[in-house]
Amino acid sequence: MSAETAPLATPYRTHTCGQLRVDDDGADAKLAGWVHRRRDYGKLIFIDLRDRHGITQVVVDAADAPEAHAEASKVRNEFVIAVEGAVARRQPGTENAKLATGAVELQARRVRILNEAKTPPFYVNDPDAPIDESIRLRYRYLDIRREAMARRLLLRSRLVQAIREAHHAHGFVEVETPNLIKSTPEGARDFIVPSRLQPGTVYALPQSPQQLKQLLMVAGVDRYFQIARCFRDEDLRGDRQPEFTQLDLEMSFVDEDAVRGFIEQMVIEVTRATVPERPIRQIPFPVFEYEDAMERFGSDKPDLRFGVELFDLAPALGASSGFRVFDETLAGGGRVKGITAPGMGGVSRREVDELTELAKRFGARGLVHLSVQPGGELHGPIAKFLSAETQAAVRGAAGASDGDLILVVADKQETTNDVLGRLRNEIAARLGLADPNELAYCWVHHFPMYQWDAEHRRWDATHNPFSGVVPEDEPLLTTLSGDLDVRDPGDPAGRAKAMQYDVALNGWELGGGSVRIWKPDLLARSFNLQGYTVEQMRERFGAILEAFEYGAPPHGGIALGVDRWAALLSFQTNIREVMAFPKTQSGSDLMLEAPSAPDEEQYQELGLRFVGVPEKR
Repeated sequence: MSAETAPLATPYRTHTCGQLRVDDDGADAKLAGWVHRRRDYGKLIFIDLRDRHGITQVVVDAADAPEAHAEASKVRNEFVIAVEGAVARRQPGTENAKLATGAVELQARRVRILNEAKTPPFYVNDPDAPIDESIRLRYRYLDIRREAMARRLLLRSRLVQAIREAHHAHGFVEVETPNLIKSTPEGARDFIVPSRLQPGTVYALPQSPQQLKQLLMVAGVDRYFQIARCFRDEDLRGDRQPEFTQLDLEMSFVDEDAVRGFIEQMVIEVTRATVPERPIRQIPFPVFEYEDAMERFGSDKPDLRFGVELFDLAPALGASSGFRVFDETLAGGGRVKGITAPGMGGVSRREVDELTELAKRFGARGLVHLSVQPGGELHGPIAKFLSAETQAAVRGAAGASDGDLILVVADKQETTNDVLGRLRNEIAARLGLADPNELAYCWVHHFPMYQWDAEHRRWDATHNPFSGVVPEDEPLLTTLSGDLDVRDPGDPAGRAKAMQYDVALNGWELGGGSVRIWKPDLLARSFNLQGYTVEQMRERFGAILEAFEYGAPPHGGIALGVDRWAALLSFQTNIREVMAFPKTQSGSDLMLEAPSAPDEEQYQELGLRFVGVPEKR
């Protein structure tokens, strides 16, 4: 009996190259695929035949099948061939435990070359061969033949299948929303598409289906989801691409607990279906207030696979620590905080200098280091300024033991937390503190609703512009009466917290969502705080504002990055490694040579001409 369901029988194959087992001994089989390796021993030729399911060894014996042997003599790596023969057990001692099919071989009676192949630009059959990424992307169709890349795409496929099954099982309706829409503010530049039928106008490619899914809630769909393609014209990083895929969902008649409850259950189900061998660190997922996450981890997407939390040194330092930088920072309203690097007290001067340079690159003015000596005394450039009592208090606040290294940053609160948060991750990487197999999900919620933009004199939504405010803070958005166009940094709305929640995984933001503002007057007030006049609101958000006047239910949802999720589940740090045809750092497709200049006729049809790119000032 074969290990997997057989594909639909065709003239080329009865089984895949990963399917035959000992139970198939003596049966006839047809296989088709690519030549992974060929070994010629004269009268015997061995061919490792590969398809996406696996590899099967094919043996061609000149004595038993001279015509097949003659044909097999012509094949080379990556030729596409079809073979027919009998399945047989391998001779004892020749089995290959690394292959699922390693206990059997196909003794070929017939070999057909279906297509020849040029010598590839890199070794497809060598998983450890160093290959320049630009070459991999230029020949992506060959790169996908390699086992590691194919395995990641199969994992991604299982992930998407599990997502769909989980949502259908919980009563969600899959709805496709359009890719040609009206431009809306989502925090990045839109890709625009000129309209031929309506000259002078453009569509925007969606940064997300945000308004559309909220309109589906007004329409009564109740529970919506979509594996959505999204587009953002922004600078690229390891976790960003100009086009990407997200799980988009929305639910009606819910509060934050109900939305997060379903999402957590779904994430657990999907994770276990996709990578059952990888443990989830903690269930239920830990939940952190935004401010608490920043104070403890210096990040709103903390990696919880290790400790090394930030600690506050202000109580230990008191009114006067003896070290001027610390005292002046605290007097000016700044923060003095640190992290403890376990066992790093004996690091070299070079390593300390590296960490200091990293801290400066992250935005700090400098980095103070103190090593804990046997007996508890602190050693470092500033230790002489600290009294014995202060040293003991610092050591206690740090939870440091003999042989540990204390790293301290003194700066503005935002800078201090951010720098130490990044150093925390760096220390964990250097010391190998995180279990790479572990999946540490967590929630961070109750973000600030707005942040003040002094240049444009308006409040900007810290996340989604449609996020609702926590019920107890709703009066902060409605306390001002009279002229709604009055906006200033002292507006009580600046103290409001949003019903915004992010789910993080191993130090990456996996997704973010919120319970939305669903009352039309409150939504209009929120848009106004963000700088929109009544006319601008109608022009940009007319559809959703009007729809809300016809009865909008309380609703909320989230968007999870499928590319990021697949990358994290397959131990990758760049989402390009789980995308079939990604773009480079500059947004180029090296395989299709895109973007490219359009034909002049295409410009003329659209009534356009290229006038050049203005110089940046």
